[in-house]
Amino acid sequence: MLDPDRGLSLTIARVVQRLQGSSLHSQLERQARVSLHKPEIKLESLKEDIKDFLKTSGWEKKLQNAVYSELNVFPSPCHPAAPPEHIKEPLAYMRKAQGSWEKRILKSLNSMCTELNIPLAQKRPVNEQKELLNKWNEMGTDEPDLSLFRPVYAPKDFLEVLMNLRNPNYENGEQPSFRNHLGLIQVPLKVKDIPELKEDFSELGLNIGQLGIDDSAQVPPEFFENEHVRVGQKVLAEQDSAAAQQYVRQGCPTALRADLWALILNISNQPEDILYYEQLKSNVIQHDLLVDSLIYKDVKLTASNDDYYFVFEDYLYQVLLCFSRDTSVLEHFAYSSATPPKSYIRGVIPFHGFSMYVAPLCFLYHEPSKLYQIFREMYVRFFFRLHSISSHPSGIVSLCLLFETLLQTHLPQLFYHLREIGAQPLRISFKWMVRAFSGYLATDQLLLLWDRILGYNSLEILAVLAAAVFAFRAVNLMEVTSLAAAEAVLADLSTLKVMPLLQIFLFATVT
Repeated sequence: MLDPDRGLSLTIARVVQRLQGSSLHSQLERQARVSLHKPEIKLESLKEDIKDFLKTSGWEKKLQNAVYSELNVFPSPCHPAAPPEHIKEPLAYMRKAQGSWEKRILKSLNSMCTELNIPLAQKRPVNEQKELLNKWNEMGTDEPDLSLFRPVYAPKDFLEVLMNLRNPNYENGEQPSFRNHLGLIQVPLKVKDIPELKEDFSELGLNIGQLGIDDSAQVPPEFFENEHVRVGQKVLAEQDSAAAQQYVRQGCPTALRADLWALILNISNQPEDILYYEQLKSNVIQHDLLVDSLIYKDVKLTASNDDYYFVFEDYLYQVLLCFSRDTSVLEHFAYSSATPPKSYIRGVIPFHGFSMYVAPLCFLYHEPSKLYQIFREMYVRFFFRLHSISSHPSGIVSLCLLFETLLQTHLPQLFYHLREIGAQPLRISFKWMVRAFSGYLATDQLLLLWDRILGYNSLEILAVLAAAVFAFRAVNLMEVTSLAAAEAVLADLSTLKVMPLLQIFLFATVT
């Protein structure tokens, strides 16, 4: 076990090391040098005067936000003697399962290359480069023949893998605390119960004002909203990431959401960020990857057919094609159980529905480089956990187990009924959680949900909402006699109001 002082010093060392290579570090150095020419900087109190200058000029706040961002993204340090793979994933059987899953994905990708007789990557001919550059802002009008391409995998394939996960240290029936779990996930991970969730999500309580609740008995909605907007404007004026993260736990006013999310994620869209995006775009223009066709296919199968998102088709191509070439994304593999493929495709291999992680963000950001940075940061903080095998509390395995445990504990009759008719609840809810509910909820409700993901720096709320949806439709579900009928009852979530469902499930459930 790592003692707290040692852990803190390791954390400080890691943050310093990471920030030293950043553009912020060189900007701070430049500003410190500039300040030396100012009359208020005295030689006898040089250090303190420069500190004061950086504070009054706003650079100290930028440094605080950068440190806060690092602390939010990277895991707590392991014991110095722990091998590097423990940072990625402490449980050996999880690492092994993730490794096997990656091999299976690559095998599928390679067999597609062989079948279609196309390379993983190739340089585009000059005329093709010019053509792509000319239609960069209208790629949605292009209709390439993608009939022979297929998604590498879909959520249901991934669920089958998770269902077969076992901890080899336990023989069947030898898991005393786990023996009574009758769900599809059969690994003994610690998940929270409702009292713990109530404590974690205390700001969602029934007596606390929320955006997304139309009729709070405690505070008239219009009064709360006006005051909440005023506080939000103050948070933005202060440019404090930690304050913004706390603020969005009660929801973001629509007009402030884009700026608040950017502040929480520490995205400022500096000239060097725009230049980096242009370099990625140039890479897309010059090189044709197999992944490009998978991205086209996914957008055509999902977002292009969605009533909310089809208008953003061009943005989705731009962001996802650049994302597939971005080597900075590889940094997240340091704290992910996943490992990048060792081939021309070194990044993230998209699966069926991957483009739906980007689509909701198009409502908030209309400048491609800013949209790109926001998505990349959302991915390396949150979304990667939804399609990799790990024991992390926000990982998909823990979310599935949390969902099943909540249902089995608090809606046992419903859980057993659905299990008896062959309609295990997780078979229905898994696709919602893997996509963070994108494409299932109405966009205004989805953004209210994602406010809370950012606010709590956790994906656990996805499992809570999935259980709350089953609780809400419990009466109808008790009458179904097949998986198909249960799926029909839960086919349309677009009319649901997220916040009342979460509040009722968490704070009105008898524990």
